[in-house]
Amino acid sequence: MTTGIKTKPPERGRRACLTTALSLLALGTGAVNAQPSAPSQPAAFELPELMAVLAQRKQGEARFTEERTVSSLDNTLRSSGRLSFQAPDRFARYTEEPTTESMEVQGNQVLLRRGSRTRQMALDAVPELAALADAMRGTLGGDAQALQRHFRAQVSGNATRWVLLLTPLDSRLARSVQQLEMAGLGPDVRSVDLRLVGGDRALMLVEPLAAKSASAPTAAAAAK
Repeated sequence: MTTGIKTKPPERGRRACLTTALSLLALGTGAVNAQPSAPSQPAAFELPELMAVLAQRKQGEARFTEERTVSSLDNTLRSSGRLSFQAPDRFARYTEEPTTESMEVQGNQVLLRRGSRTRQMALDAVPELAALADAMRGTLGGDAQALQRHFRAQVSGNATRWVLLLTPLDSRLARSVQQLEMAGLGPDVRSVDLRLVGGDRALMLVEPLAAKSASAPTAAAAAK
């Protein structure tokens, strides 16, 4: 059921959903590194080894900043807010600036909020978004099979510092998404660089939130 949110033009709305969904991948802990360069690649470190490293992270919360370049606009669009992930299938983005809105995905349901207005839909109602959900769950959960259903994956680096390049296999997704490059340290994704067909681009950076406990260090201290 849809309540209050105006429907965007199909292509523009689809691209917005893709950008928002993929930005949810940028969860982790530790210092932010936007585009870590990959050292020499050990022969043994490939997708299965990376998935084993990523599977160590069962949940995460972070703050994000995003810069989005849109070919039809002169200015870069900037946004910020919070991200969260809980294995096996829940993730969310809460945008605080420049507007307040959120996107929550759990199972096969997507819930969108903007102020007091909400919209709920089935994930598989948008095939591209369903494919990206598999990619998100595959990456965050360390599930190579889910990831490879829709993407060709190339890994460089090692277990300490790595880069994962995803290229769509699905023809429908490939009409919108050119490639997705994620970079990280250990089990933590530190940056997500999404390039869309037509020249649009979104780059997400992350500042992890410390665990909620009296003895937990602040996010600033953890980043040092």
